[in-house]
Amino acid sequence: MKEIIAIIRPRKMGKTKDALENLGFLSLTAMPAIGRGKQRGIANEINCELPAELQGEGKSRGMKYIPKRLFSLVVRDADVGAVVQAIIKVNQTAQIGDGKIFVCPVDDAVRVRTDETGEKAIL
Repeated sequence: MKEIIAIIRPRKMGKTKDALENLGFLSLTAMPAIGRGKQRGIANEINCELPAELQGEGKSRGMKYIPKRLFSLVVRDADVGAVVQAIIKVNQTAQIGDGKIFVCPVDDAVRVRTDETGEKAIL
């Protein structure tokens, strides 16, 4: 099993969720996140007011942090390629800030309600 962690633009979350559902992956965990990559933030990336502590300190065209969405799902090893490609297809714009995908090994999973383990716990 693998955990796929993706950090994407907030406005792409709905389409990403729909693409994963179309592949049969209904379960995921999502949360708001803030961060930045090598570009150190992108001006005009977002369309809302940010607290002063998140805005840039006089640097042109940048901000300290950019709002993103982070989501995670655990899939069978055989499904990793399809899930990663679906995320890329929806989120790739060829622009700075498209996001990152991390694929991590998962040793085990346990469904608390039934005590099922391994792949049975995630399916």
